[in-house]
Amino acid sequence: MQNFIYDNKTRIIFGKDTETQVGEEVKQYGKKVLLHYGGGSIKKYGLYDRVVASLKEADLSVVELGGVKPNPRLSLVNEGIDLCKEHDIDFIIAVGGGSVIDSAKAIGFGAKYEGDVWDFFTGKEQITNTIPLGVILTIPAAGSEASTGTVITKEEGLYKRSAGSLLIRPKFAIMNPEVTYTLPDYQTSCGACDMFAHVMERYFTNESDVDFTDQLCEATMRTIIKQSKSAIEHPNDYAARAEIMWAGTIAHNGLLGTGRIEDWASHVIEHEISAIYDIAHGAGLAIVFPAWMKYVYKKDVKRFAQFANRVFGVELDLNNLERTALEGIERIKLFFKQIGLPTSLKDAGIDSDRLEEMAKKATENGPFGNFVNLDEDDVLNILKLTVE
Repeated sequence: MQNFIYDNKTRIIFGKDTETQVGEEVKQYGKKVLLHYGGGSIKKYGLYDRVVASLKEADLSVVELGGVKPNPRLSLVNEGIDLCKEHDIDFIIAVGGGSVIDSAKAIGFGAKYEGDVWDFFTGKEQITNTIPLGVILTIPAAGSEASTGTVITKEEGLYKRSAGSLLIRPKFAIMNPEVTYTLPDYQTSCGACDMFAHVMERYFTNESDVDFTDQLCEATMRTIIKQSKSAIEHPNDYAARAEIMWAGTIAHNGLLGTGRIEDWASHVIEHEISAIYDIAHGAGLAIVFPAWMKYVYKKDVKRFAQFANRVFGVELDLNNLERTALEGIERIKLFFKQIGLPTSLKDAGIDSDRLEEMAKKATENGPFGNFVNLDEDDVLNILKLTVE
């Protein structure tokens, strides 16, 4: 097990009607608030009204910026930065899922920087200051409500890149499972895959003697499998929605990676797909992850067999661990299909004519991945496995 420091100061406010507490939470940070959100769903179902009422009751001045799209765009981030500077914003409230939260994070540190915010996503600058952020989560998926990272898409060149710092971890996350009742099934499924992938990026490690976090990862993945199916079958099942919402946070708040060397190769590859084709991140991961697993499983057949056995209940064939490992890969593809996700580019209606471009862009800064280090040829071979 690796040495580690686990430091997560995001205050979690979980349960029914908790969004009405947002004003009290925010007012300790100042008076001027940027309210950041996506499309019309928060207004359609009344969440917007409840949030604004709470902020006004706390005597806060509110500036609004809606319009966040999946795979959040740099252009809207820049618009938010300008608003924060113009109105001298003290605090940002993100009401939405991972795209809204990631956009808000980038706005926060971009507003404290005089240069181009994209500098942080290319590694030219490190985050040293930010406007503090709070979250009202509406889509369990990305785990951005308690994470240290953000991912933004630059329209020019179709680049999707990440940046991160302890400084951008939200101050609080308000999480009411009831607000997820109206999510379309496909969005629930994409969220389930996103959080499942966050666990797998940590689970497939070369680090030994991490059985405790192995079992935490396995329990989280089993919960996602069970409760995502329940939530799709019974959208207003509070218990299922609560379980999956909390699992999504645990999947990406750093706890499951403690003492481990994490991988993150599949996320890097998926970012190239969603940057070009604007596919939902979770759907892209459902395509990429099984292909990555098929490509690298021989590096540690025992771990892949353990995954198959402990997560999907595949019988452990001690005389042929490879058979067990491969069955585990088939089971994860089956799970994704059962919840309505594509497991190939063909399923998603995506042509295979830009594989070389994606492989080249993914490795512009060199090989990546810690479980197996991947170069351009490796990435291309994985992408070829995603075609059908």
